[in-house]
Amino acid sequence: MTHAALLCVRNEGAFLLEWLAHHRAVGFDHFVVFSNDCQDGTDDMLDHLATQGWLTHVRNDGPYDKGGIQFTALKAAAKLDAVRRADWLLPLDVDEFVNIHTGDHTLSALHAALPDATAITLTWRLFGTAGQVRYHDAPVTETFTRCAPAVLHWPWRAAMFKTLYRNDGTYRKPGVHRPRAPDPAKLERARWFDGAGRPLPDQFKTKRIFSNFGQDNYGLAQLNHYPLGALESYVLKADRGRAVHADDLLGLDYFIERNFNTDEDTSIAAIAPRRAPLLKELHADPALARMHAAAVTWRKSRFDALLRQEPFRALFGRLMMAQPTKPLPPQAARFLIHQANLARQAQGD
Repeated sequence: MTHAALLCVRNEGAFLLEWLAHHRAVGFDHFVVFSNDCQDGTDDMLDHLATQGWLTHVRNDGPYDKGGIQFTALKAAAKLDAVRRADWLLPLDVDEFVNIHTGDHTLSALHAALPDATAITLTWRLFGTAGQVRYHDAPVTETFTRCAPAVLHWPWRAAMFKTLYRNDGTYRKPGVHRPRAPDPAKLERARWFDGAGRPLPDQFKTKRIFSNFGQDNYGLAQLNHYPLGALESYVLKADRGRAVHADDLLGLDYFIERNFNTDEDTSIAAIAPRRAPLLKELHADPALARMHAAAVTWRKSRFDALLRQEPFRALFGRLMMAQPTKPLPPQAARFLIHQANLARQAQGD
């Protein structure tokens, strides 16, 4: 039984190796990765990884359908042999990490727990900034452990899911949150279950993109979602734009709706012993190590450049004031003032 994950990236080279190692440890056999308009060398990393057999890389440089960059990529994915050959499919983003709680924490264990499932909804668990201001080259899954409670009543976006589904022709196209283009002749045989192992009603087969509120949806599996990172990374995310809604500017509203830090969840560490040797193998490749380091440097340089522009400097200041875990650190305030002075100097003030 083979599993393929579908991924779209732009300027994510600093996070790519951890993401790949983690999901190979979870049990994915192959990755189909679409890149678009990368300045940090992510596309070159993907080309190199493709030569090593890790993944299939497709440059998604446009033009794009009216649905946007990610929809265009997933539409193209349906036609690829690497996608058609997989028994199971799961579209993901680079800030999403599959976290399985049952058995040995792999996809095989999840299937063993839900042998009748043809689709499994992996509900987001939102992880906040954990008070991190500056970006550091450290594993995301170890740095950000503060998150939303297991039971939430608001906002509805916190209960959105991604769908791991059997690639048996019931759905002819992958979608961002759920498979699309169902075959009516096969739909009746589809069996949907949630991440807690509960069978789901028929409306999930064709419509739903979020789980029910007010209940724990994570008994067997969850999707750790790190949409913010450190404040520095969020500024870069605002600069990059969104893959689905490219015209929507990221601001404080998006940040506040996702910055949950009330609980701590370190359960994803259960897969770390499997992940560690895979990540070590990737970093042992001199070319990959060099490109990873270059992507990290690019992030630092790009942030410094953005802080010389008033919209991003203003956003960063608001983000630091909005940190719920502690007051604005003095060193962060000094840093912001320093960046503002540099920007005034550059403008000749």
